[in-house]
Amino acid sequence: MEQRLQKIIAEMGMASRRKAEELIIEGRVTVNGKVAVIGMKADPSRDHVKVDGKLLTMPEKKVYYVFNKPRGVVTSLGDPEGRPSVQDFLRGIRERVYPVGRLDYDSEGLLILTNDGDLAHGVLHPSKKIPKTYLVKIKGTLEAEDLDRLRKGIRLDRAVTAPAKVKLLRKTDQNSWIEMVIYEGKKRQIRRMLEKVGHPVIRLMRIRINGIEMGDVKPGMIRRMLPEEIDMLRSEVFA
Repeated sequence: MEQRLQKIIAEMGMASRRKAEELIIEGRVTVNGKVAVIGMKADPSRDHVKVDGKLLTMPEKKVYYVFNKPRGVVTSLGDPEGRPSVQDFLRGIRERVYPVGRLDYDSEGLLILTNDGDLAHGVLHPSKKIPKTYLVKIKGTLEAEDLDRLRKGIRLDRAVTAPAKVKLLRKTDQNSWIEMVIYEGKKRQIRRMLEKVGHPVIRLMRIRINGIEMGDVKPGMIRRMLPEEIDMLRSEVFA
C-alpha cells in the first residue's frame, strides 16, 4: 500500500517525520532511482526507497529510552563542528534511535530516544498538546506582569506562543527559579520568551514530558522507558 515518504522513513526508524521532510527537500531521498519530492508516495513492500544512497529496510522492534542530556551536547546524531552529540552516548544500544525534539546546546535534561517515528511526530505536533516541563533559572525577579505575559503567550517572530503555565519557585535579589510548562517546540522557545520579558536564562533543564521523568538517571546516562510510561505516552499521542 502506498504511503507518504515521510511516514515510510519514520516507520523504518530512519528519522522523525519532520526530519524526513528535511531529507526530502535536501534531495537526499530517492524512490526507484529518482530523486523524491514532498508529497510523493511509495509502497515500502515494492519500491526501493533510499536515503543518502542507503536502501531502507523494514524497521527493528520499536524501542524507547530516556536520556539525561548534559549541557554542552548537541541534540543530533553527529555534529559537523565536532562537538559532543547524542550519538556519543549511544554505546550499547543496538537499534538506530534518534532524539525526539530538541534541547539546545546549553540546555540539559530529559530527551526521549526512539525509532518510533509516529510517536515522535505526535509528541512534537502542537495539536497533541503534549506538556513539556522545565526548571529555569533566570536573571532578576519575575514580576506579576511578567508572569501574566508568559501565561498569555509571547510574540516570537510572526506568531504568538501558546499560553504557558508558569510558577515562581524561589527568588533572591539577583535571580529566580521558575517552572514552565509549554506545549510547543519552537526553536529556543523558553529562552526567547524570557528574553522578551527581560529575564535571560542562566540555566535550563527539562524535567518532564507528559508525566515521564528521568528518575535517578544521571547526566549522560540512559534508561529504558517503562512499559507503563510507553502506554501513557502512546495513549496521549494516538488518542
